[in-house]
Amino acid sequence: MPSVLNSVTARIGAWIGAILGAIVFLSAGTGSAQQDGAGLEVLQLRPNFYMIAGAGGNIGVQIGPDGVVLVNTGTREASGQVLAAIRNLTKEPIRYVINTSADADVVGGNAALSKFPSVLAIAAHENVLNAMSAPTGQAAAFPTEAWPTEAFFESRRYLFFNDEGIEILHQPAAHSDGDLVVFFRRSDVVVAGHILDDTRFPVIDLERGGSIQGEINALNRLIELAIPPGPFVGTPRAAIAASEMPGGTEVLPGRGRVYRQLDVVEYRDMVVIIRDTIKYLIDQKMTLEQIQAAGPAKAWEPRFGATSGPWTTRQFVEAVYKSLMNEDSQARRER
Repeated sequence: MPSVLNSVTARIGAWIGAILGAIVFLSAGTGSAQQDGAGLEVLQLRPNFYMIAGAGGNIGVQIGPDGVVLVNTGTREASGQVLAAIRNLTKEPIRYVINTSADADVVGGNAALSKFPSVLAIAAHENVLNAMSAPTGQAAAFPTEAWPTEAFFESRRYLFFNDEGIEILHQPAAHSDGDLVVFFRRSDVVVAGHILDDTRFPVIDLERGGSIQGEINALNRLIELAIPPGPFVGTPRAAIAASEMPGGTEVLPGRGRVYRQLDVVEYRDMVVIIRDTIKYLIDQKMTLEQIQAAGPAKAWEPRFGATSGPWTTRQFVEAVYKSLMNEDSQARRER
């Protein structure tokens, strides 16, 4: 067994220089940012599209003559500050809210918004409603007024609002079983929710139907939706920093800075390499503790890892391990 561990450690050590040397983390978005009095950051991505950060999960805000569309509402505690930030941007009424998952930092502001008569719907996948409510006789995770008012089960919903097509795409069994990706087609902005997280390894919530393969599938879908920036006519490409490239799709992660397509590719590649490493170690009959000791995510721990808090590196490795074991068990049953 030590020889296997030494071999794995050597492989990971070789990846550290190669992967970290190749990865270039771009600066946030192309828009302008401003700090409000409540400590929230409001970033303008397009003339009619903003991101609000600092209220829990990132919030997407589309503004136009028909009103405001919000993707996610932040935490319950920050709901007053979020509403004030939106009022500083526009006097148009809030019409639609879309929740990308059932996480508290995504749906916490729903209850405050449900009191506004202008809000026509709080939309989410039906699995989000199931997670927020509860079977008869059990306590619900969220108060009734925070629940989605429009839950759907299909893989794609769409809406035309403020002269823009909006696609709402269900990504099954990724971070959870109710994840949505929201694509604003004219603005060329994608809100990814907690499928993508710039501050940590992706959270694979096995208890709520998440899986490592579903996470990778969802990241691949984000890559398909996004378009890279450029081209540059008459200017040598090497003379322009990647962060200054004009155009391209803006991708809003659940937390952290705005991504470009290349950032999502690098995040996806990281997850795939860690998944494949853990799968290799499982095939070598290593236990979970032995796999943890081998450090399959070591190359990326300085960037995304944590030893304490709500989502540690050990929890991520364990979630990938259990997800792979579940896939193996299901494959055996189907044979």
